[in-house]
Amino acid sequence: MTAALVAGLLAGYGIAIPVGAVATYLVSLTARTSLRTGICAALGVATGDGLYALVATLGGSALAAALRPVLVPLRWACALVLAALAVRGAVTAVRRYRDHRLATARSTPPPPSPARAYLALLGITLLNPTTVIYFAALVLGTRATGPVHPLDQGVFVLAAFAASASWQLLLAGGGALLGRVLTGPRGRLVTALVSSGVILALGVRMLV
Repeated sequence: MTAALVAGLLAGYGIAIPVGAVATYLVSLTARTSLRTGICAALGVATGDGLYALVATLGGSALAAALRPVLVPLRWACALVLAALAVRGAVTAVRRYRDHRLATARSTPPPPSPARAYLALLGITLLNPTTVIYFAALVLGTRATGPVHPLDQGVFVLAAFAASASWQLLLAGGGALLGRVLTGPRGRLVTALVSSGVILALGVRMLV
């Protein structure tokens, strides 16, 4: 059980720690909204990782093989979603900045609710087929050494979820601190545009 716990933690951190477009969006979302929204978004990412770890444990090899024919369309879909998020973030930031300069008292669009943020990040994470292939490779490598007890499989999945959740929550906390530091309209505009540029670049990189 200890070996499964360590393996799950390492697997969860291995897929979560590399800072990509989703992590960048999570930080910028928390900076623009609130820590509560960021926490829900972070748990959305972790839930996606945990679900893929569960699916890979139950039948990862079959699913990985089934996804290979549609790997390119899924990658395009994920890249398009990230590009849409980047464009929307940039347009919204510019619009809010102009609204603040033209009429400070004018109301701005409400930020996404915590539930909406959770579902959005969960959906983006599930669009990434690399995650299930990653977990499937780990699970198959473990099973090659011998049979795995169902309890160990459960520990592996929970540990992978916990590792991913802890890292995503750390990113959300960093976004909350960033939001407190950059509270001015110009600071929010700059960080939103930089974040949108990074997200767009990472989305394009997925297609290269």
